Amino acid sequence: MSMPIAVAAGPAPATLGRARRMASQADSAADENWELVRAAQRGDTSAFATLYDRHVDGVFRYVLLRVGDRHLAEDVTSETFLRALRRITSISYQGRDVGAWFTTIARNLVFDHVKSSRFRLEVVTDEIAEPGAGSGAPPGPEQQVITRTTNDELLRCIAGLGDDQRDCIILRFIQGYSVSETAAIMQRNEGAVKALQHRAVRRLATLLPRGIR
Repeated sequence: MSMPIAVAAGPAPATLGRARRMASQADSAADENWELVRAAQRGDTSAFATLYDRHVDGVFRYVLLRVGDRHLAEDVTSETFLRALRRITSISYQGRDVGAWFTTIARNLVFDHVKSSRFRLEVVTDEIAEPGAGSGAPPGPEQQVITRTTNDELLRCIAGLGDDQRDCIILRFIQGYSVSETAAIMQRNEGAVKALQHRAVRRLATLLPRGIR
């Protein structure tokens, strides 16, 4: 009697199906966001208000992680959307979700603040959602490093990274942006972002308490 041929282990069909559905939903949401952009460009103020409602929490979370002060984060978030409203007619489809455009504006505002005040990051933890929330992709080894620890301890360690490494970790694993979206926001190529991510995760792992690694 012939023996059954062994099949290499891989993701379960149910897992693949769920991942595909979530990817399809994300693409649909991105398309809908661009429809809202085009409506806002035609003067539909309610369309921009919908974009604001969808993205304000993510922008605020990103800014708060970078500046560590709730009131300052609120001001920067407000300025982000004011600038976006003023520039809405100039944006065109860029192959990524509109949220990445908002985050790019917020990142530039944070840099302006850092340069003007020589600001040093002091992370405030009680306003920040759990890392990786809402991500549909199965966690890889680097994501596991990020999610294995508590929120407070993670943010303390992120504060110990350099500016570029900290930005990469926040964008990739807390905001949930793809490598290509992170590259666009940070104005780097994808290879540079992957290398930066690898170094940042290695550095983060050394900062974590021994019992959590």
